[in-house]
Amino acid sequence: MPQDVLASLAALGPFFAVDSHLAGADPHPPWRPLRELTDHPDRMMDRIGSVRAALASRGGRPAGQIEPRVAGSVLHLGMVARLLAPALAAQAGQHRLDLRLGELWWQDTLGGPVPLSAPSPAASPARERDDPSAGPDRGRLVDDLIAPITATVAGLVPVSPRVLWGNVASAVNGAARQVAAQRPDLGERAWAVAAAFFASPRLAGERHPPGPRFRRSSCCLIYRIAADGPRAVCGDCVLAPRFSI
Repeated sequence: MPQDVLASLAALGPFFAVDSHLAGADPHPPWRPLRELTDHPDRMMDRIGSVRAALASRGGRPAGQIEPRVAGSVLHLGMVARLLAPALAAQAGQHRLDLRLGELWWQDTLGGPVPLSAPSPAASPARERDDPSAGPDRGRLVDDLIAPITATVAGLVPVSPRVLWGNVASAVNGAARQVAAQRPDLGERAWAVAAAFFASPRLAGERHPPGPRFRRSSCCLIYRIAADGPRAVCGDCVLAPRFSI
């Protein structure tokens, strides 16, 4: 992957930064295949357990006081945000990233966005350079990458699919907002790419289109472990208007 592409993504923030590896290569520690999280649900459950323990430690409480569904939602939101941010930014900047589930590597770390590595991409087709909403990439990425991760989490902890797909919508909107803020020259394209993501039938439950005032139709549940309780909702949460002053 060209170093200028890597640098342009990293400049947008840690959720956008991507390492690269040769296509078809096998990962070596500390790199691991991302597909292990869906092929082996026990490994996803281990990750949920690690997040649960970290949330408990941060709040100075026993891990048993952290609901598994909250830990699952927090893990899921962080993971999909980590995957969607570079995907959206690359498409807004007319770069191609190979974000197929079987080709991605990750590192099992806590305390920030997990390290992510993608194969060096081929040149973008001309149609994608002309129209940020053209082509099947958004739908394919949602169906082939985000959906398996979402289904795995939903199968392990009692968290509503509506919450999880709301996490996806929030991650898409947040990535577009960050790109528009850091790179105003890409803002229009970033919001167009976000709108293309929202065209997925899987996000049909969202009442609001992407944009600076987007509000998701569900809650990620993070407020349930916050010291301020319900008042600690996120800015785009469906509950936010109830607690605004």
